[in-house]
Amino acid sequence: MFKEKTIFKLFLFVLFLGVNTLHAQLYDFEDVKLGKIPKAWFIDATNRNAKLPKWEVIEDKSAPSPSHVLHLRETDASDSTFNLSYTRDIAFLDGELHVSFLALSGNEDQGGGIMWRVLDSENYYVARFNPLEDNFRLYYVKDGHRRMLKSARVSLSKNSWHNMKIIQNKNHYKAYLDGVKYLEGYDNTFVKSGGVGVWTKADALTSFDNFFITMKR
Repeated sequence: MFKEKTIFKLFLFVLFLGVNTLHAQLYDFEDVKLGKIPKAWFIDATNRNAKLPKWEVIEDKSAPSPSHVLHLRETDASDSTFNLSYTRDIAFLDGELHVSFLALSGNEDQGGGIMWRVLDSENYYVARFNPLEDNFRLYYVKDGHRRMLKSARVSLSKNSWHNMKIIQNKNHYKAYLDGVKYLEGYDNTFVKSGGVGVWTKADALTSFDNFFITMKR
């Protein structure tokens, strides 16, 4: 069950979005035991070439909603492997996704982002920010192969929490960082509903908090 503050935040969020919202879900991870992952979430990898990444809920008092966050603690992934934690309990087609993220470390890659319309570990959309490259990009991953749809040069403060938002309406997408729209376009690769989750690449260790999902009628 959500704590009272979580229920109140979710109520305000749904009220703000108005009557077009069919379903809304908030994962702030506060009710997940430390060392575990949320119920009905999966740990997986795209192009897996080593053992599965280790995702777990940890304590971080700097988080937007202290103190539990979902964290990628360890991975043996190489450059071509993507670390996934997602749920199929959400059948997302159109709506909005929001998450706060903190890029912690990584030599090959850093940062991460949101995945949606997830059919399985090899097929989905993903938007990610990489502080090593100072870019924000949106891709589709089909049969394990990643193709970039849009890219923008973005520089964000290091060692700080930032916010990402995706708006999907049919084949039209928009992607935001800290309230600024950087990416927009159209794509028809995935037209059916799918799961939602969070994503990093290679050795990028990242924490996530306040994952909001809303789906429109």
